[in-house]
Amino acid sequence: MAIVLGPNRYGKAETRVVHVTRDGEVHHLKDCNVSVSLSGEMEQVHRSGDNAAVLPTDSQKNTVYAFAKKHGIGEIEEFALLLARHFVDSQPTIHHARVAVEEYGWERRGPHSFARSGTEVRTCVVHHDRDGSSAVVSGLRDLVVLNSTGSEFHGFVQDEYTTLAPATDRVLATAVTARWRHAPYAGRTGSGGERDYGRSYAEARECLLDAFAGTHSLSLQQTLFAMGERVLLARPEICEVRLELPNKHHFLVDLAPFGMDNDNEVYFAADRPYGLIEGAVLRDGAPPAGPAWD
Repeated sequence: MAIVLGPNRYGKAETRVVHVTRDGEVHHLKDCNVSVSLSGEMEQVHRSGDNAAVLPTDSQKNTVYAFAKKHGIGEIEEFALLLARHFVDSQPTIHHARVAVEEYGWERRGPHSFARSGTEVRTCVVHHDRDGSSAVVSGLRDLVVLNSTGSEFHGFVQDEYTTLAPATDRVLATAVTARWRHAPYAGRTGSGGERDYGRSYAEARECLLDAFAGTHSLSLQQTLFAMGERVLLARPEICEVRLELPNKHHFLVDLAPFGMDNDNEVYFAADRPYGLIEGAVLRDGAPPAGPAWD
């Protein structure tokens, strides 16, 4: 029986890079976490330890810093594409590059003073192949949202273990993780003929927020579909949206022992366990995803 090498990749994970653009007294800040994974002709390094095909992960880290200096960091999708194309185009033994970037938001408090803006993180994953094809998935995580009414949950299956009471007025809260896949050769363009990833991101994010706020929810699944649908209807460059919505449960506190009513006013916010709702919303006939989500 033959033993063969299966799919593999290697790289430098979580290179933290902060870039400051000094425009006179006014400074601009980009704070990112960059992870690189490369794959290609890696048979011999696994079988015999021959490193002739291996670009060291330390070199990958240094490339991130050098490119931040040479090119700056604009939209994270553009920076990730720049890196991915470089690794494939400059190394004959590398056939595929995956670059993932997280961006941490900072709120301006002065010309060169900033404060971290909440927990929300902007994300992207880029894949680039030797044939020149690229795939881009943008997104965000830890976008915390809450509706204090306009949510119900009833008519569900009840078995011998069911204790949950039907609800016609409840708090609906979640921490959104959303990722959206850009269709090939689609979307609006910005300067230089490139896609305007900044505008695309801002408007997709606004669609998610608008749909969450504007949907009278009978289930978190219904809200998930409404959020994904809103993005696809508004943004033609996006062909698929994937969402993870943990149900941040809020339970009414029993105030009867203190002689008080609780008319949907005082809640206990439980952190675990929680329901986790996941799903994809995509255009009928959308191009295949390939490795984009990986």
